[in-house]
Amino acid sequence: MKLLKHLFIGALFFTVSFSNAQVSVNLNIGTPPAWGPTGYADAHYYYLPDLEIYYDINASDYIYINSGRWLRSKRLPKKYRNYDLYNEYKVVLTDYRGNSPYDNYKTHKVKYGKGYKGKPQKTIGQKPGKGNNKEHKNNGHGNGKH
Repeated sequence: MKLLKHLFIGALFFTVSFSNAQVSVNLNIGTPPAWGPTGYADAHYYYLPDLEIYYDINASDYIYINSGRWLRSKRLPKKYRNYDLYNEYKVVLTDYRGNSPYDNYKTHKVKYGKGYKGKPQKTIGQKPGKGNNKEHKNNGHGNGKH
């Protein structure tokens, strides 16, 4: 009888300990990039209208179409490697909860066409390089051509 009591208490202790460990798991795995807009800690995807590309924050992947297929990559496609993501407008997809944001690509492409600018955005971090201290504020230097 004592053995059963000890087994029951041990099983109860194990169950409580295990359930506490389960509760402390953080679901937001990814960290938004420095070029991402502030104020969207719960977002999973950005749509980059000028590039017609998605960015998966949790996986740190760019999602783009190539020869009719959607691909994922840790780097931008070669033709966009020199593109300034700090100055690119990011559409934060706050209403999408899936793994294939490109299922809505046709809608996004029309609603957020190239050159789309919504409300002003501030990036999470500063653009690396010269001119980013408080004395030299020029919002990106250059002519905006990419």
